Amino acid sequence: MSQQHDDQVLLAHGSGGVLSHELVARVFLPHSRHAALAALDDAAVLELPPGSQLAFTTDSYVVQPLFFPGGDIGKLAVCGTVNDLAMVGARPLYLSAGFIIEEGLPIADLERIAASMAATAQEAGVHIVTGDTKVVDHGSADKLFINTAGVGWVPTGMRLSGHLARPGDIVLVSGTVGDHGMAVMSQREGLRFSTALESDCAPLYGLVAEMLRAGEVHALRDPTRGGLATTLNEIAAQSDVGIEIEETRVPVRAAVRGACEMLGLDPLYVANEGKVVAVVAAEDAARILAAMRAHRYGRDAAIIGQIVDVHRGRVVLRTALGGRRLLDMLTGEQLPRIC
Repeated sequence: MSQQHDDQVLLAHGSGGVLSHELVARVFLPHSRHAALAALDDAAVLELPPGSQLAFTTDSYVVQPLFFPGGDIGKLAVCGTVNDLAMVGARPLYLSAGFIIEEGLPIADLERIAASMAATAQEAGVHIVTGDTKVVDHGSADKLFINTAGVGWVPTGMRLSGHLARPGDIVLVSGTVGDHGMAVMSQREGLRFSTALESDCAPLYGLVAEMLRAGEVHALRDPTRGGLATTLNEIAAQSDVGIEIEETRVPVRAAVRGACEMLGLDPLYVANEGKVVAVVAAEDAARILAAMRAHRYGRDAAIIGQIVDVHRGRVVLRTALGGRRLLDMLTGEQLPRIC
């Protein structure tokens, strides 16, 4: 790491990629000895007497612009939080919401965001039960930041983790990748395409519940910052396995692919806010895929690859041309202020 990286926090430290992981490992993990944090899953699963489990997660949302095709910062905050709970098999129950508001934000915009959060929470089956507001001087924030925390109930015996992938497992994704990131970028930059780009922002617990009923699931992740490629690298590292995926099997909308080509981006690294990556037992993969495709948020689900016992800790992409290339974790910040 360069001297600049050693001494200062960079924008890329918030990308969800290599520098994000280095920052967590260097600054935060040494000061916490709790196993729930050290696991580095999407939510902490905590033991409560007598034998019950609670999932707890927190996140902050800083998207720009605040409103984008398919959603807004309020919808994003609720979906992102309930989805992190769902990724460990928890039924989301309660949320908190903290608002850091820049002086000058139109009240009408704040009301619109609050209404969006309420509607999304209702769809997700959760309640926002506590919150906080802070107003800061003009120029001290970028309109609005939202921090959330979420609590969910984990059924007895439920165990999902990025540490549980094993050779022979099948990798699925619930739909097209890159939709959220490119929708936000097109709105931010005023880009126009023949087909409208729209965020995939959605609460996923209902989809996850159907998947869990259909078969044996070992790991779930929502591929947000850093996209599908970074998420797969996280699972490969946590489980010390290799992952191989087929480029032609990864669903990408034509409009998203075209926008990425225009901007020099790889859709495999673009953020998603309504997709789940699943690692499942091979014998149950077909049933789980069918359950996903029967749900409104999994209609474009696909099997994209498998877990292997070679090149451990690495993700390999089999290209459309028949070659192979290494898919590294995101190393910089492709799209700042996306989620």
